[in-house]
Amino acid sequence: MAQVRVERTEDGFVARNDRGAEVAMGSGDEQGTFTPVELLLAALGGCNIVTVEPLTAQRGHRMVRLAMTVQAEKIEASRLGPITISYDVELPEGDDKAAEVLRAVAHRVEERYCTVSRALREETEVGLELP
Repeated sequence: MAQVRVERTEDGFVARNDRGAEVAMGSGDEQGTFTPVELLLAALGGCNIVTVEPLTAQRGHRMVRLAMTVQAEKIEASRLGPITISYDVELPEGDDKAAEVLRAVAHRVEERYCTVSRALREETEVGLELP
């Protein structure tokens, strides 16, 4: 089971996992924080890139640089429009198959293996438990 604890602190809000990592959150006005929407986009990008990288490397095509930008616009006050993942890659010199392998792996990961992509696409149910 995946789990994080989100709580208000003296300085705003923080999300923590059981391994002790934490991320500061806010409304977007505070320096050094992510908004919840930015965290959603980071989760989507992170899910894709941490899956794509080892799969391309295992196939013998380790990218020199592998990065991405994930973006979306709010189309209503509480609704995002389409999300776009844009890869920023430097291919290994002399590796004629690297781009082809990256494209195939990235498509397969986004469509089938990234849990965050699938949760967004399949509109995962969210339950609410109150005291």
